[in-house]
Amino acid sequence: MFRGAQHDFILNEELARRLRALAKAEGATLYMVLLAAFELMLYYHSGQEDILVASPMVGRSRAEFEELVGFFANPVVLRANLSGNPTFRALLGRMRQTVLAALEHQDYPILRLVQRLRPPRDLSRSPLCQTMFVLDKPHRVAEQAIPAFARGETGLRMDLGGFAMESIPLERRAATLDLVMLIIETTGSLSASIRFNTDLFDAATIARMAGHFQTLLESVLRDPAAAIGGLDILTGAERRQLLVEFNDTRTDYPKDKCLHQLFEEQVQRTPDSVAVVFEGQQLTYAQLNARANQLAHHLQTLGVGPEVPVAIAMEHCPEMVVGVLGILKSGGAYLPLDPAYPKERLAFLLQDAHAPVVLTRKHWLESLPDYTGRVVCLDSGWEAIARESEKNPVSGATAKSLAYVMYTSGSTGQPKGVLCEHGGLVNYLCWVNEDPLGDPGLCMPLTTKLTFDMCLKQLFPPLLRGGEVWILPEEVLAEPAKLLSALAARTKVGLNCVPSSWTAILHAIQSGQASPPGEGLAYLFFGGEPLSKELVARSLSALPHLRIWNIYGPTEATANASAARIIPGDEVTIGRPIANTQIHILNSFLHPVPIGVQGELHIGGAGVARGYLNRPELTAEKFIPDPFSAAPGARLYKTGDLARYRPDGNIEFLGRTDHQVKIRGFRIELGEIEAALGQHPAVQEAVVLAREDAPGEKRLVAYVVADATTDELRRFLKDKLPGSMVPAVVVLLDALPVAPNGKLDRRALPAPDRSRPELEKAFIAPRDDLERQLADIWEEVLGVRPVGVTDNFFALGGHSLLAVRLFALIEKRLGKKLPLTTVFQGATVEDLAGVLRRQATPGPQSALVAIQPGGIKRPLFLVHPAGGHVFPYIHLAQLLGPDQPCYGLQARGVEDGQDPHARIEDMAAYYIQALQTVQPTGPYLLGGWSMGGVVAFEMAQQLHAQGQPVALLA
Repeated sequence: MFRGAQHDFILNEELARRLRALAKAEGATLYMVLLAAFELMLYYHSGQEDILVASPMVGRSRAEFEELVGFFANPVVLRANLSGNPTFRALLGRMRQTVLAALEHQDYPILRLVQRLRPPRDLSRSPLCQTMFVLDKPHRVAEQAIPAFARGETGLRMDLGGFAMESIPLERRAATLDLVMLIIETTGSLSASIRFNTDLFDAATIARMAGHFQTLLESVLRDPAAAIGGLDILTGAERRQLLVEFNDTRTDYPKDKCLHQLFEEQVQRTPDSVAVVFEGQQLTYAQLNARANQLAHHLQTLGVGPEVPVAIAMEHCPEMVVGVLGILKSGGAYLPLDPAYPKERLAFLLQDAHAPVVLTRKHWLESLPDYTGRVVCLDSGWEAIARESEKNPVSGATAKSLAYVMYTSGSTGQPKGVLCEHGGLVNYLCWVNEDPLGDPGLCMPLTTKLTFDMCLKQLFPPLLRGGEVWILPEEVLAEPAKLLSALAARTKVGLNCVPSSWTAILHAIQSGQASPPGEGLAYLFFGGEPLSKELVARSLSALPHLRIWNIYGPTEATANASAARIIPGDEVTIGRPIANTQIHILNSFLHPVPIGVQGELHIGGAGVARGYLNRPELTAEKFIPDPFSAAPGARLYKTGDLARYRPDGNIEFLGRTDHQVKIRGFRIELGEIEAALGQHPAVQEAVVLAREDAPGEKRLVAYVVADATTDELRRFLKDKLPGSMVPAVVVLLDALPVAPNGKLDRRALPAPDRSRPELEKAFIAPRDDLERQLADIWEEVLGVRPVGVTDNFFALGGHSLLAVRLFALIEKRLGKKLPLTTVFQGATVEDLAGVLRRQATPGPQSALVAIQPGGIKRPLFLVHPAGGHVFPYIHLAQLLGPDQPCYGLQARGVEDGQDPHARIEDMAAYYIQALQTVQPTGPYLLGGWSMGGVVAFEMAQQLHAQGQPVALLA
C-alpha cells in the first residue's frame, strides 16, 4: 500500500451520450472506448508505446455463481500496443481484440500469473503493472447520490423504505497502485475518479491529467479516424501557457547590427578606457580597434570578406582578441582551432571549412598540419600588417552574415561545423549584458578556450559595455590556489565554468589547499554540464555570499538558450528562455507535452544557428520549420535533450535521447570515438560509455573486442582525437553483451574495476598500512577498484586535476604535504610510499622533475609550456617507451613559493644547472612545447657557448 489521494470529476451527459454513440458505431462498448482513451493518455504522459493496464473482470462466468455472496472479481492485465501512430479507430479495434481475449481467461488468478512469469520484484511497485482502469455500474439505490458525491456534497440523506441512509465522506489515504482511473456509469453522466500514489504525483498534476483525459475524449469524438499523434490532449488554457506565456521573451535589440559595429560604437564612447588586460599588458579601446582594423584591411587583401571563414589557432593572449575582431571587421567569420589538437583533426577542420587563411603565433607553426592556404603570424608577421590603415574598414557584412564557425563532436565519426550569424550573437550578447552580467562593476576572467562557446560570454560582453577583457595566464588557470588568489584581488568577480571544474576548485578550498576568495568572487555562472543540487549546497556552505546562475544551451543556439538564478534550497533547473528565444518541449509528433511530462527540448528564436557546414541532410534533420511561429522562415533546433516544464515555467533538464555526453564541459558524441576505434585494423567491435562509478567523476570507458593491447588502442586514439575524447579506460572483452532481441545490452557492460590497461601486469595487493592507505586514496580519487601497488596513476586515467585531489587527500589523511610533481616520483602506490618513508619531497632546490627516469638511452629534457607545469609531457614520455629517460623542467614559483624568473636567459641558465645534475656533459637532447620551445632554444645557445654539444633541439 502507498500513501494515496483521489481526484473526482464529471464527464457530462452530452459527452457521455456521444461516447456511447461512438462505441455503438464502431462495434465496441463504452468500456473499450474509455479504456483505449485511458491508455492513450498514459502514452502521452509516459512516451511508452507498450503499456500494461490492469482491469477487474466480474468473475461470475458460471450460472451457479449468480446467487453466491462474495467477491469474485479478478484483475486481468491488458497489453496495448500504440506503435506505428495508428488511428484511434484502429487502436479501438486492437483494444476490442485484446478485451475479448482477456474475457476468455478472466478466471486465471493474477497471483498465479505473477508466479509463472516471475517478473523482477520491487517493493516500491506492483508486479506486472502499476495502473488500473475500472468501469463500474452502481447499485440502483445509490445511483441517485453519485453525482452529488462527485460534486463533493456531504451529509446526503435518503429514505430506503423505513431505513435512513446518510453519506459519510471518507478521506482516501492509501493507494494499492500508482494510478487508478475509476469511472461509474450512471443513467446520464459518467462519474470519474483518479486515485493516485502521492509519493509519485501531486494533486495539481492529477487535476491536469483529468483535464487531458476530457480533452482527449473530445478530440476523439471530433475525428475517430485521426492518427493518435494528431489528437489534442492539452486544454486551451494549458496550450496558451506553454506556447505563449512561458515564451513571452520579446525584447528590443539592434537587429540590424553586426558585433564589430557595436564594438566600434563603444570605441567612440570610451576610446581611452582599458579594453584588454594580460600580465601587465594593456590595450585601450582605441589601440585595440586600430590593430584590429589593420588586420582586417590586411585580410581583405587576402580575399577575406562576408561568408569567408578564417581560422585562428592560438592561446589566450591580446593577439587572440585582435585576431577575432580583425576577422569580423574584415567581413569574415572566425573559425577557432585548438593548436593542441592532433594534426589529423586540424587538417580535417581546415579542409572541411575551406579556410583560406590561418591566424596564429610563431611558436604554434610546428603544431599546424600541412596547409595550402596563407598563414599569418600575429607576432612575427605584424610588421607587414602594421602598414595597413587604422580606420574602420567597410566589411560588407550584415546581421544575416556568418559570424563564426564552431566545430562540435559528430555522431558519424567526424566533427561538424555549426554556422552562427551576427544577428543571433548580438541578441545573445545584449541579453548577457542586461541580465546575468548586468551588475555594474562586475568583471569575469577569460578562462575557457576559444573553441568552447562558453568563451562567448567571457570575451565579447565587456567589449560592448566598456569593460575589460581580463585574460589570465595559463599557469593561473591550471592551479586552483592561483586562480582563487587572482579572483580575490578584484572587488566584484564572476567566474564562468563547468561544474566539474568548479568541483576541483571547491575541493581545494574545503581541503585547505587554497584560500577562499572572500567576497571578491560574487557570482558563479555554471554551464556546459548538468548542475547538481548537492554542488550548489556545497558551494553555498563554503561561500554563503555567492549568487549562482545555471545557464543552458547548445552551440546550435548561439551558446545559451535559457538561464536560471538558483535560489538556495530550491530545485536546480535550467530556468526560462532568454531574450527573444522560445523553448518548446515536444513529443515525437512535434506536439507540446503537458507540464511535468518529459519531451525533447526544441529551441526557436533569434539565436538559432543557420545549420551545419557542408551537411545539408543533417541540417534538415535537426533544424526544422517552427510550427508555432508566424515569422517567415522560422525554425526550431531539435536539441536531443530531454526536459520538462515545471508549473512555474522553469525547465528541468532530464538527460539525452541519444549517446551524446558532456565530460568536463566538452560535448562528446560517443559515436565519433567508436568510429575512430573502428579504424584500427585489430578492432572487431567497440562501444563507448560515459560512466560515473564514483559520484562527480564521470569518465569515458571504451569496451573493445580486439586483438590489441589497451595501450596500443589508447595511443592510436591520441593521434586522432582531442585529449578530452580519449577514454580514460579501455576494457578488452571477448564479445559485447547482447539482449534477447540481438541488440547491444549497454547495461550489461561491466564496471571497469579490474578491466584497465594494467591488466597485462600481475596484480600486487598492498603489503603494509601505508600502501593500504595510499591505495584507498587512489581508489577514491580514480574510481578504480582495486588498485595494486604497481599500478600507474596516469594509466588508470589520472590527470592534473585528479592529482590535485590526490595530494589534498594525502595531506588530510596522512598529514604529508607534497608538491604535485611528486606524482612523477610516485606514479605508483609503491613508489609514493617509498617517497613518504624517506620523507624526500622534491623541494625548491631543483627544477628537475623525473617524469620517466629509467632507461638506457640518453635522457631527454623537456621545458614546461607557459603554464609552468610539466604535466603535458606525461603521454609523450609513455609513447617514447620505457627505454627513453624523460625529465621535465618546471618553472620556479609554480609550487614552491619562490619568485619566478623574469627573464628567459635566467630561466635557461637555471634549468641548465638542474639538468647537469643528471647529465654533466653533452651531447644534450632538449625539447619544449609552446613557451618551452623558446626557453629550450635559449638553453641550446648557452650550452653551445659553454662548448657543450646539443644533439637535439625539438
